[in-house]
Amino acid sequence: LLFLSETGGKDRRSGLILTIPLCLEQTSMDELSVTLDYLLSIPSEKCKARGFTVIVDGRKSQWNVVKTVVLMLQNVVPAEVSLVCVVKPDEFWDKKVTHFCFWKEKDRLGFEVILVSANKLTRYIEPCQLTEDFGGTLTYDHMDWLNKRLVFEKFTKESTSLLDELALINNGSDKGTQQERERSIDLNFLPSVDPETVLQTGHELLSELQQRRFNGSDGGVSWSPMDDELLAQPQVMKLLDSLREQYTRYQEVCRQRSKRTQLEEIQQKVMQVVNWLEGPGSEQLRTQWGIGDSIRASQALQQKHEEIESQHSEWFAVYVELNQQIAALLNAGDEEDLVELKALQQQLSDVCYRQASQLEFRQNLLQAALEFHSVAQDLSQQLDGLLGMLCVDVAPADGASIQQTLKLLEEKLKSVDLGLQGLREKGQSLLDQISNQASWAYGKDVTIENKENVDHIQGVMEDMQLRKQRCEDMVDVRRLKMLQMVQLFKCEEDAAQAVEWLSELLDALLKTHIRLGDDAQETKVLLEKHRKFVDVAQSTYDYGRQLLQATVVLCQSLRCTSRSSGDTLPRLNRVWKQFTVTSEERVHRLETAVAFHSTAEKILQECPEQPEAFNEMDQFDEIEAVGKSLLDRLTVPVVYPDGSEQYFGSPSDMASAAEHIREKMKLVNLKKQQLRQPEATTPES
Repeated sequence: LLFLSETGGKDRRSGLILTIPLCLEQTSMDELSVTLDYLLSIPSEKCKARGFTVIVDGRKSQWNVVKTVVLMLQNVVPAEVSLVCVVKPDEFWDKKVTHFCFWKEKDRLGFEVILVSANKLTRYIEPCQLTEDFGGTLTYDHMDWLNKRLVFEKFTKESTSLLDELALINNGSDKGTQQERERSIDLNFLPSVDPETVLQTGHELLSELQQRRFNGSDGGVSWSPMDDELLAQPQVMKLLDSLREQYTRYQEVCRQRSKRTQLEEIQQKVMQVVNWLEGPGSEQLRTQWGIGDSIRASQALQQKHEEIESQHSEWFAVYVELNQQIAALLNAGDEEDLVELKALQQQLSDVCYRQASQLEFRQNLLQAALEFHSVAQDLSQQLDGLLGMLCVDVAPADGASIQQTLKLLEEKLKSVDLGLQGLREKGQSLLDQISNQASWAYGKDVTIENKENVDHIQGVMEDMQLRKQRCEDMVDVRRLKMLQMVQLFKCEEDAAQAVEWLSELLDALLKTHIRLGDDAQETKVLLEKHRKFVDVAQSTYDYGRQLLQATVVLCQSLRCTSRSSGDTLPRLNRVWKQFTVTSEERVHRLETAVAFHSTAEKILQECPEQPEAFNEMDQFDEIEAVGKSLLDRLTVPVVYPDGSEQYFGSPSDMASAAEHIREKMKLVNLKKQQLRQPEATTPES
């Protein structure tokens, strides 16, 4: 039964040849019947109409088996069988046994039965249509045919089943509503076998068939016209065409399903991002509305905000990935998906950009608050430093140190002014940002929270303004006090300078104002210069007195005692008294000198003939007395109130002045003698 087959040969009527090899073993008629039914189902109806020639090879079997097989053909294929050739063995069966009248049974059997030897079979069938077993030349490999047939059967079964499944899937995808399509695809989405594998099997089978047809002689296997019908090459091609068509549709369905699945996944992820940003993300921002009341508080809020931003960054990364996926689908998507994809992209972008803007606004607000508190802290430290400087009592050593301290004070006040101006700018900028917060208040009324922030900012600025105003007031007082101290030091320095000037005038009076003049006119000029010199000294003394009086007033205003005016006034008075005494002595000497020179010049200029001259001899006595008095004064020092003494000029200077007076006194004495001589001669005559 294993080798029961259609070899592909044909009889003289072009009918197919069916070979039934029998063996010594027991033959199952049921299996033989099933095999015959299968083999007879392979040829086309056209081939069946030409009839079959059945070769029953009984050379290795019993007659009873052969007879049973022949009779069975009557029941299985009576209409298709036209001739049955029973190949008998060389040692023929008993004639009596075999003398079963097959020829008499032709009408009842429906076909002709012939008993023939293998070498005589060519009488009925051409040798080229017989295999080598029956003395023919037809090349036939039953195992090869069987393997190819098994492949064909498997391919036919799988492809037919696959076509049904694909048709069900594809037809389900063509239903009207989207919901019905998705439900149909869900139920029949995966075929029972891999379409690619089935297609590959069919192509390999078809390729084998085509090679046998066109290249059979080269491979040593001849081709017969029955190959197309036995191996059903057209059927394979038809199945492949149907499979390719359905598989192409199936791939499109899968592509649509994949696209739909991808679209649904994107939509799901988009909604996850949107729901988180509009839910927990927005709630996190709703709870963060304060700006802090110090640098540390603002930094803590910034740290908390960075944690919130870190959580948002993870979702923003998902947004970027989704946006790229949506962009890719928009570039390769169908028209029907463009609207939905663009709507998803727009919704995702709107929510993400809005949330990112809120995060950026919050970050900028906290940064502005931190800068505001930093400026406020710096300004507070500057005010503390200025206040500390103002609370320390000023005890400078001189006016220069006071000027330096005053300059430092002004610089600190200017720095405070700049700091307060910067604080106002930062505060106003922060208030402007807070006023804009209501436009994106996360769906929450932030009026109360904003009012607290605004009150805090305004409170800080007002407090700094008050502190700055208090410091300014204290600076004004300190500035006035320091200016008074500068004036005090200046007055003391100028008063001391006045004492020095007066001392210099006194020294000049004693050392350079020593001449008494050579005549009355010159002495009067010296006297006039001396009076002017005294006026300068008087002005210097009055200036010093006024400065010292001013120091007294300033000390009373500053509630302090002057460190220098205590000895400056006695010094000024002492020098002035010394100058006054010296000046009076100088005036007395000059006036005496004027009187001396005037009288002397008058005497010396009178003519001897004048008789009244002889009546005034007492003038000579007077001028002599004045001259001696003047000479005496030149040798006497100036005695000051404190008992100290001081001479005018050097001894040589005084000696020179005294010598000039003596010379003039000699001239006067000579004149006197001249006047006395006439008086003495007159009585004698």
